Amino acid sequence: MENKLLEVKDLHVSFDTYGGEVKAVRGVNFDLNKGETLAIVGESGSGKSVTTKALMQLIPMPPGRIKQGEILFEGRDLAKMSDKQMQKIRGKEISMIFQDPMTSLNPTMKVGNQIMEGLIKHQKMSKPQASKRVVELLELVGITDAENRMKQYPHQFSGGMRQRVVVAIALACNPKLLIADEPTTALDVTIQAQILELMKDIQKKTDSATIFITHDLGVVANVADRVAVMYAGKIVEVGTVDDIFYNPKHPYTWGLLGSMPSLDSEDEELYAIPGSPPDLLNPPKGDAFASRNEYAMKIDLEQEPPMFKVSDTHYAATWLLHENAPDIDPPAAVKKRMEGMAKTSGGSEGEQR
Repeated sequence: MENKLLEVKDLHVSFDTYGGEVKAVRGVNFDLNKGETLAIVGESGSGKSVTTKALMQLIPMPPGRIKQGEILFEGRDLAKMSDKQMQKIRGKEISMIFQDPMTSLNPTMKVGNQIMEGLIKHQKMSKPQASKRVVELLELVGITDAENRMKQYPHQFSGGMRQRVVVAIALACNPKLLIADEPTTALDVTIQAQILELMKDIQKKTDSATIFITHDLGVVANVADRVAVMYAGKIVEVGTVDDIFYNPKHPYTWGLLGSMPSLDSEDEELYAIPGSPPDLLNPPKGDAFASRNEYAMKIDLEQEPPMFKVSDTHYAATWLLHENAPDIDPPAAVKKRMEGMAKTSGGSEGEQR
């Protein structure tokens, strides 16, 4: 327990709309240790961003609301805190890197002043002290000529450089938890790789914990320690990176893995998950993935599966893991992907990272 930084218990988040209550997050449970990186993956609309914004109470209230559940950060329940109490935590103890750096940065303020804000407010630094720290932060995130660059405006930076500035702002107060909400989606592949490498390097230096949100499982292999797969507002599978990539158990995880493009073969046909996610105004009675699952059984339409234990680190919510269920192998495209990843990692699961 001493190593636990965050524990999320039975979190439900809803949005009240003209059409009714949208149950965006439905009973999410996970924990995070100090210095660990947890990746939350899933399609758009699966509840990834809503879950993490709820941690910082950044969902608009109303129409959004945390319906029930606990968000224990170092033992303190963030779900019960007032906005004034959360202001002392946001930026100081928990920071967030958003998807689009241009909407995260104020176009009318110099970059240095934007990084200084948190230092002056939370760290109580004087302006000269904050200015010196800004130079250090810009150099840390790989921006050269920092003393001159801090006097420039966001439009004078490239997309990759702007995202580095956003990372610098998030790191300014040495947060214990860093939430990265698809931080590389708007960047090209080369810059994406640089930002991911930068975040890994910074985490080693600062020993901060990270929640990394993405729809791209390919990104996950290089940055995460554990992976939580979300679908229709629930976590349907959770395990170490090796568990998820080499021994996936949920059909939805199979679909995500099978849809990953590979550089190994030219004429490879990607696996496509049929159908579309359910309407969370009226969530289905049984397994939310049943209508898209070619291996669905009668019970999937009637009863929601519990989290079955695969190993001490690996759990999945699928009736295929019930002792009376038939033995089903992953689709050929998924097996091929798993074999390809094994070759890339030198044939050893433990060596992939």
